Amino acid sequence: MEVSYKKLWKLLIDRDLKKSDLRKLLSPSTVNKLNHNKVVSLSVLVALCRFLSCDIGDIVEVLH
Repeated sequence: MEVSYKKLWKLLIDRDLKKSDLRKLLSPSTVNKLNHNKVVSLSVLVALCRFLSCDIGDIVEVLH
């Protein structure tokens, strides 16, 4: 399964946040996985959604 987190990066830019802000919430290895479009756990996506007050579809896209 391929995923894209382009929506996440765009949302961060729109909210004037940086990837380094995610390191307050997530481990460096998890941020690295996001940066390289690797699959992360649902709990990570939920934590991001809570942090950003958004839905999962706002931060990740499943590629076909």
